[in-house]
Amino acid sequence: MEQSKNFRSFADKRWLKEDTRNLWHGFLREERNVWKGGKISNKNTMIQQVEFTLKEKKRGCHLITDEVLYHLPKLPQVGLLHLFIKHTSAGLTINENADPDVQTDLNTIFDQLVREREPYYIHTCEGADDMPAHAKSTIVGVSVTIPITNGRLNLGTWQGIYLCEFRNRAVGRKIVATITG
Repeated sequence: MEQSKNFRSFADKRWLKEDTRNLWHGFLREERNVWKGGKISNKNTMIQQVEFTLKEKKRGCHLITDEVLYHLPKLPQVGLLHLFIKHTSAGLTINENADPDVQTDLNTIFDQLVREREPYYIHTCEGADDMPAHAKSTIVGVSVTIPITNGRLNLGTWQGIYLCEFRNRAVGRKIVATITG
């Protein structure tokens, strides 16, 4: 059996892993990265993280771009915004922000794809909308990442950030926003 050209043995792999860890820790010390109140920074990059709660919304797809921006600190010139929703029955997505019919159509599509009160659902203790909400959240996803350019979100002309609320009676949803740049 031919061995990898990069590694001759398990011991070599372990040595490389330890050496890489030592190099990384040296880099952190050398660059003077410091963890302070939700920020990690060095000469070139800053990571900020904020957590906030969206206003309570009824079931459906809701444009939340402005509400998200309200909660964010000043954005860097260049970077990334990562949004993560801390719930299993709602999702985040990016979609058209110009025509409200898109929101109506998305709601109809989700309700057709994942119906309530199916006889094969086992997880039903929280109501008829609960298990379908979990499935829809899995389909949509719980995070989005958006580039930041010139201190602004670099969304397309017709793009906006959406909260997809899949429960009939939901509370304000918690969002973790991580800004790198």
